[in-house]
Amino acid sequence: MARTPKDVTDAELRVLQTLWELGPSTIRQLTDRLHPSGGIAQYATVQVLLDRLRQKQYVVRQCLSTPYTFTALVDRDELIGRKLRSVAETLCGGSVTPLLTHLVRARKLSARERDELRALIDELDEGGKGKRGR
Repeated sequence: MARTPKDVTDAELRVLQTLWELGPSTIRQLTDRLHPSGGIAQYATVQVLLDRLRQKQYVVRQCLSTPYTFTALVDRDELIGRKLRSVAETLCGGSVTPLLTHLVRARKLSARERDELRALIDELDEGGKGKRGR
């Protein structure tokens, strides 16, 4: 399956996850977190990954000071939604039912996860007017 230009590679995802964790960061901060014993090559790799993420409009570079800082433009939930919609479209003809069914059956859900799922279904049944004040 060919990737669309907006797809995020595993390496790019690691950079995004680090930005979500640290907040706005320099290339050095990201390199130190992703490659603690890394050197110039790892710094250059992180720089290339950030350039790709900028082209895909997943991160923005702030040029107000040096060194530049980078901030994620997409949050974790938005990226999860994009990826799941893409999987549903590609593998399930656009239907989320087979995808959700597989995810729920693939591993045993904890009591908390089952409660959250029930609450979500209740919220959807009520037309988005969540019972739990969400």
